[in-house]
Amino acid sequence: MQMPSMRTRIITGAAVLAAVGVTAVGAVAVAAPDDTGHGNAVTAAAQAKPQNVVATDHLTVAAAAKAAQAALGAAAKADQHVSVSVVDRNGNTIVTLRGDGAGPQSYKAAEEKAFTSVSWNAPTSALVKRLEQAPTLKDIPGTLFLAGGTPVQAKGAPIAGIGVAGAPTGDLDEQFAQAGVAALNQ
Repeated sequence: MQMPSMRTRIITGAAVLAAVGVTAVGAVAVAAPDDTGHGNAVTAAAQAKPQNVVATDHLTVAAAAKAAQAALGAAAKADQHVSVSVVDRNGNTIVTLRGDGAGPQSYKAAEEKAFTSVSWNAPTSALVKRLEQAPTLKDIPGTLFLAGGTPVQAKGAPIAGIGVAGAPTGDLDEQFAQAGVAALNQ
């Protein structure tokens, strides 16, 4: 193969440098600060039309902590050692508290009960009964169909779930979760 001429190499090199320069200038222009001192990358992004956006309600961290503390307090009054978890509408954990003396399995079980209750907008004790008609529900990852989870609603829609695990019965777990919901109404 024949080596390109010096002139061809210079022109090719200049073209490559020009392309790199244009790319760098474009990147700098997108990231350059605007009048407020912030980058203008946001203004370069496409904006979604309002009809394509949905707003949802979420518990604040303070409210989630209040609910978890109330559930943990109700369990302590009953001399039970439990874990409490509060998840948002999407099943993301907001707060989880492992009570003194709670078993190691209770932490994950509380999260899964909370996730299950918010996913179906029903107490997990009611969902246990649905397993008789649809036993494969229990195969959905992250769910736990044992009593002890209860949803939190706003305007009739689920916005969070509270799960409690570690008491000797699911009925007690659910009673403590309901104490957490009740604390949100005080």
